[in-house]
Amino acid sequence: MRIEYHRTLLADRVRNAALHTALASVIRKGETTVADIGAGTGFLGFLAAGLGAKRVDLYESAEVAEIARRLLRHNRLANCRIAQVHSTEVAEPDRVDVVVSETLGNYAFEENIIATLNDARARFLAPGGVIIPKAVEQFACPVTAERVYRELAAWDEVGFGLDFAPAKTMGLNNIYVRWFAPADLLETGSAAKAWDQVDFAVRNKTTRAGEVSWKARRRTTIYGLALWWSAELVDGISLATGPLSPRTHWEQLYLPALAPITLEAGQTLAARLRSTTSYDAGTNLTWTLTVSDASGRQLLRQALDLDKGYLP
Repeated sequence: MRIEYHRTLLADRVRNAALHTALASVIRKGETTVADIGAGTGFLGFLAAGLGAKRVDLYESAEVAEIARRLLRHNRLANCRIAQVHSTEVAEPDRVDVVVSETLGNYAFEENIIATLNDARARFLAPGGVIIPKAVEQFACPVTAERVYRELAAWDEVGFGLDFAPAKTMGLNNIYVRWFAPADLLETGSAAKAWDQVDFAVRNKTTRAGEVSWKARRRTTIYGLALWWSAELVDGISLATGPLSPRTHWEQLYLPALAPITLEAGQTLAARLRSTTSYDAGTNLTWTLTVSDASGRQLLRQALDLDKGYLP
């Protein structure tokens, strides 16, 4: 059991404050029932209990559920109950007024929150109920700083007359968790664009795909893409992981280019992104970068796939 991971969550004051505010906005003391799905140590469910929820059901399939039970007893929260099971495996769940699930990763959907909330909306949520988060939007921005790409290009410097190009290619077909400063990004991050939006009020596909593009104003070198997300928890309350937002335990993702891409003024960089996520197979991402001239003629294409980054 990775208790250290849960410590990082509880140490994230930005995350915790936003979720507490969101819960406080929807809980009516003595009336509201809540389900905390993917409860971990039970923090969100315990917050809901402290805010006056009538009943709180916590669902956690991992071993940390035992820690949550100890903490429940330690804090004397009589209106909470914990089931050590994945919510999708519960045969006849009791319906609740609020479903909260903070199962978001550095890549927003790597913990299967879409499939989990598809099921929760259909089987756990009472009519007129609330899901937290309400929606998630994913962003991409070109990386103009060389430092992370240079780190990954160390294969070029092995020396001794050896060529490690195939290993370098495999390394670039990978996704890296990194923190970017605004200065590392195109137009200091203001060029970020949304490539995907999910509204948890409806059923969503677990395969996500989108395309965004940028027209160069001046000669610029691009070393890949930075990805992050913004979650609307409830109306007016959001939590974001981008470099322009208050820092959280989450970081951005770096999707490398196969080779640095030099854009001339007037040329357009397009990025096509696709992800597939399932409980059994995990998450795979693909990203394709193309450059076109002012007439739309394609000048360059790089296609990368996370599956190609794994050793056979």
